[in-house]
Amino acid sequence: MTEQIFDEQALPLEDLEKIGLAKNGRLILAEDDLRALLSGRRTDIVRLENLTSEGIHILAMDAKLSLKQNAEGNLDLLIHPIYRKAEHAGYLTDTEAEILEKGEAANILKRMSDTQGNETDVLIEYDKDTNEFIITDTEKILVPDFVNNEKLTLEQKERYRKGKEVELKDGTKFQYSGTEKKGISSNKLALIASILIDGGISYILFKGLNALFGEKSDQKERMHYGKGYHQALKDMQAQEKEKGLAMEFQNKNEYSRGYSRSGMKR
Repeated sequence: MTEQIFDEQALPLEDLEKIGLAKNGRLILAEDDLRALLSGRRTDIVRLENLTSEGIHILAMDAKLSLKQNAEGNLDLLIHPIYRKAEHAGYLTDTEAEILEKGEAANILKRMSDTQGNETDVLIEYDKDTNEFIITDTEKILVPDFVNNEKLTLEQKERYRKGKEVELKDGTKFQYSGTEKKGISSNKLALIASILIDGGISYILFKGLNALFGEKSDQKERMHYGKGYHQALKDMQAQEKEKGLAMEFQNKNEYSRGYSRSGMKR
């Protein structure tokens, strides 16, 4: 779970148009991929066609996308192609890199220092789709206050921030993941996370979640939700109704919301 850190109006539409993901000022991007971009995460693999760069023309390429703020405060579009071999540039030992590449661990927590000597804890994960190591600053991970109406303890919050598995009383398990475009994986197909903001509560419904790292997927069990989930769903729907927002649940999307420049899928 990561908060939205970029403004949709600041998206580099010209760059997105160049790779076929925007046209006439409108995005041609799935809603959940857009949400991943605005939250500082990566999209799923998308097909990019007719790319031209420095005199080189590429007919088609599969890649993930992300955004990064440059020195001028504008957003740069980053393309993450599929690499033949992963490089960890010294922030992992060879043994640690091998553990992640072989899928023997979901992540590795490391303490790293920047050029000014400031230390921070980071999660390092392996993206098997692009053969890259992904680094996430744990301070930028938004930790929920409640999941399925159950208040998280300080210990559970710390576990989540450190990329460890958290289990609720109803058996729901979940874990932060920077390689997931929704930022979270679970033993359930859906869960509702909520955070306290200025005395109020904000709900986020996650649907179509991928299974936890290393866990076999039992589809029937993953669709069995506890009372807390259903109560949280009712509370969320009541809140949206009070705000006068129409929320339309769809089979393929987590949820839909009205906005001006998206809604089309590749």
